[in-house]
Amino acid sequence: MRLTEEQEELRSAVRSLLTRHEGAAAWRPLAEQVGVAALAVPEEYGGAGGGARDVHVLMEELGRCLSPLPVLGSTVLTAGALLASGDKDACGRLLPALAEGRAVGALAWAEQGSWDAAALRTRAVPGPGGGAWFLSGVKEHVLDWPDVDVLVVAARTAAGVSLFEVAADAPGARREPVVTMDGTRSQARWVLDGAEGRPVGIAGDGERILAHVRDLACAALAAEQVGAAERCLELSVAYARDRVQFGRAIGSFQAVKHRLADAYVLVESARSAALGAAFAADEDPGALPRAAAVAKSVCSEAFSAVAGETIQLHGGIGITWEHDAHRYFKRAHGAGELFGPPASHRARLAAGLGLTSY
Repeated sequence: MRLTEEQEELRSAVRSLLTRHEGAAAWRPLAEQVGVAALAVPEEYGGAGGGARDVHVLMEELGRCLSPLPVLGSTVLTAGALLASGDKDACGRLLPALAEGRAVGALAWAEQGSWDAAALRTRAVPGPGGGAWFLSGVKEHVLDWPDVDVLVVAARTAAGVSLFEVAADAPGARREPVVTMDGTRSQARWVLDGAEGRPVGIAGDGERILAHVRDLACAALAAEQVGAAERCLELSVAYARDRVQFGRAIGSFQAVKHRLADAYVLVESARSAALGAAFAADEDPGALPRAAAVAKSVCSEAFSAVAGETIQLHGGIGITWEHDAHRYFKRAHGAGELFGPPASHRARLAAGLGLTSY
């Protein structure tokens, strides 16, 4: 599985801009100069018409520097949900602004610490005359950004799980920032108390849409985990070359060589799994659920292991606030739980293969 020349050029452009612009300040240049928010949006809605492999390249680079940009929440989750709904009216109204980066969206989905549709308790009821709908419930683990413009909310109706568009400043919609261990990825809790919503897609089609979006998100997150794990390995190799102990660089010790070699194998194995999910999303959608489950499980555990080794190989400085190692370790922990821990994805992989899990 190889990336194209254009995708490698995309990688170079993104890395260059992320080097010059740190943190949230990189959003505008990346959106305007590279078009990162438009990568997976069809051209008919003002996008670039790319696919999951383009998103993979972008997410790897964002992972390397632990970027806080809203690509996963807005470009992957929100735009992905709108496209999967097949609602051309909603796509025509919302996607152009999302693709340009002028607006940022969030998918309000998880409840009770779970991304499974069975955990949904938020209710949507039609207003008088069957016009507007009103939503009430609490949404957790919503990927946050200071200026979210639109929420796509999953809620239960008489027809089943459905999606609704809710303005972020709508009466009855309240955002509560959450303090997370991973300070590089913001999350919020949204409380809906009779907030007005507009239906998106077909009533009762929400479970199918959320399942598909979860697979896209797992593929994108796996790419981010690979980029971050690769950067951890680079930091460890550089330190092993420079740190001298007993008159020798510690990288010359066999035990350190073995640990670095094991970390390299983990990174490259994770990269293969993440690319497999991206290729499946673009070329074989029927294989995406299985490929996404594999990628999320493999990449989560690989990143956690490599981030842990980074702290260990750096010794005392690896556990200080002054070094970035702890930031990667915290991102590894948070990303591993996002959209479900590895064990949950292995369970759904086993179920899809008809295997019995114990």
